[in-house]
Amino acid sequence: MRKQLEYSVHTLIPYINWVYFDHAWGVSGKTGDEKKSLREDAMLLLEKMNTNSRVQCVFRLCEANSEGDDIIVDGVRIPMLRQQQTTPSLCLADFIRPKSMGIADRIGLFATTCHNLAQEPSVEGCAKCDDPYQKMLLQTLSDRLAEAAAEVLHLEVRKHYWGYAPDENLTIEDLHAERFQGIRPAVGYPSLPDTSINFLLSDLLDMKSIGIRLTESGMMVPHASVSGLMIAHPEARYFDIGKIGADQLSDYARRRAIPQELMRRFLK
Repeated sequence: MRKQLEYSVHTLIPYINWVYFDHAWGVSGKTGDEKKSLREDAMLLLEKMNTNSRVQCVFRLCEANSEGDDIIVDGVRIPMLRQQQTTPSLCLADFIRPKSMGIADRIGLFATTCHNLAQEPSVEGCAKCDDPYQKMLLQTLSDRLAEAAAEVLHLEVRKHYWGYAPDENLTIEDLHAERFQGIRPAVGYPSLPDTSINFLLSDLLDMKSIGIRLTESGMMVPHASVSGLMIAHPEARYFDIGKIGADQLSDYARRRAIPQELMRRFLK
């Protein structure tokens, strides 16, 4: 199953995690007029963005199995990295049924984007202006909307499209605290640090269909975009790969069919 969705800004506002917004602006833990004024400005801009911006998503549910530290998705092998400094040493492939069992598992792939309107004349009063504050506000809100779209998309996948948690009934606080079954590791984050994985996901998802293009390093444009995997295993959890040793880098580069020096750049 592959499906494209579009969410209005109004739909996503309740799902915005303001903790990360406050962190981006350096007001975490602060109170008073500065924080209040920032939030008021944000809500005013969100009203304009509701009319002028588009938040788009694409996801795909695929048959999958693991083989060693690789995940095989519809015949495409996606190598994963394994922790080297901890016990147990976790790998995302651990949460996908092994190919040797002879039974297919499932995995979700996704990408979301909020088109960065800072370069477009479509948000009245801020897109083409020279005010750095308004431009940064637009970008940080776009980032939060892309993340909120991933939250809503994952919720709908769990309850409806994949349907492995049809009776889930969680609050927004529960969602932000990730109290649901399964995980949604994003590319570039601690358990999935290799940005070149986006080249594989883009082919499997057709990210261009929602306006996402990739740079040479695998970063997504627009910047306000999120991509990753959806894993349903009830024991799946997030973790940090940590330091990648020379032996693992060599093995991983071999499995990715990418020269080691280039691989180092993707993992920075």
